[in-house]
Amino acid sequence: MAHELRGKSAIAGLGVAGLGEAPGWTAWDIMARASLAALDDAGLTLGDVDGLFCAMMEDTMPALYAAEYLGIRPRYVDGTMTGGSSFVNYLGSATAALAAGLCDVALICYGSNQRTASGKLVTASKPPPYEAPYRPRYPISAYAMAAARHMHEFGTTREQLADVAVAARGWAAENPEASTRDPLTREEVLASRMVNDPLSVRDCCLVTDGGGALVLVRAERARDMPQTPVYVLGSAAASHHRQISQMPDFTTTAAKESGARAYAMAGVTPDQFDVVETYDAFTINTVLFMEDLGFCAKGEGGAFVADGAIAPGGRLPVNTNGGGLSCTHPGMYGIFTVIEGARQIQRRAPGVQIEGVDLALAHGNGGVLSSQVTAVLGSAATL
Repeated sequence: MAHELRGKSAIAGLGVAGLGEAPGWTAWDIMARASLAALDDAGLTLGDVDGLFCAMMEDTMPALYAAEYLGIRPRYVDGTMTGGSSFVNYLGSATAALAAGLCDVALICYGSNQRTASGKLVTASKPPPYEAPYRPRYPISAYAMAAARHMHEFGTTREQLADVAVAARGWAAENPEASTRDPLTREEVLASRMVNDPLSVRDCCLVTDGGGALVLVRAERARDMPQTPVYVLGSAAASHHRQISQMPDFTTTAAKESGARAYAMAGVTPDQFDVVETYDAFTINTVLFMEDLGFCAKGEGGAFVADGAIAPGGRLPVNTNGGGLSCTHPGMYGIFTVIEGARQIQRRAPGVQIEGVDLALAHGNGGVLSSQVTAVLGSAATL
């Protein structure tokens, strides 16, 4: 029996702003520009928005500040912060709010000027108190520990991690929105400056400005709107820890649970996806998520991503915009997994358009592999 929320909401508008560098713009400026672009895409205005879903790195009550900045008075507000996964998480809460009649037009939005403001990979929170005395390079040290453990336990190699970065660059090379499009080889990744062993600078995401926004409405309304509807077929979240020292197993993330529940809600299996958009803050993320989301067995992620398998022309299109490693990473990346998955379904990806996309996976990661959220997006053919 189909889940009662399966396909009940649809993405009706998409917008991005300030990708790469946006000198002179605040994070709120970028968020607002992306929001206006998404609303225009949907044929709506700010006055139509009565549901607001927003997480930002600049304020402890970002949704309230965003509403004030946009000049709107929503009747439903959600500012739940789970890091970069927040925006994928909002797909589920916005769908539920729409289905319950708590709002009619849901705006999910984000903006950051991290590159022009600081130029460094920084987080909105301090290192967890029980880890701070060890002076980790936060958050990179946490991901380096996961990578080192995976290499020790399964024989994953730096060459295989490098292939993740090379694949991302291959997709970005064809994307005019991507911040970094120069050719990249495995040898260049391996020779790049070591940041936190075993992760080099090319194993780490970009530091950019940028923002994104989505407009969600009930499915029946979306069919009469300007853009091809992208239906939310499934959404699920899971979390095992906050501090990396409390992660039960460095080689298995909560994506194993969020993915399974999202698939069950959508009534799909991993082999049905046409494109996969994951949160690749570091190359090890992609390896872990290929395993935990069911695209290969545990321990086989390194071999799965090697030698161009997830690059253009490979067996599975992964992070087709270039991901956080080569397209954009403005503090938090999760909203862009949804935007790229939706664009692929709508046949209007700015870079490489995969032929015949009807089913896309968008996966968000928050904290230090802490929050995992999986969403299944589909075309009308999947309803």
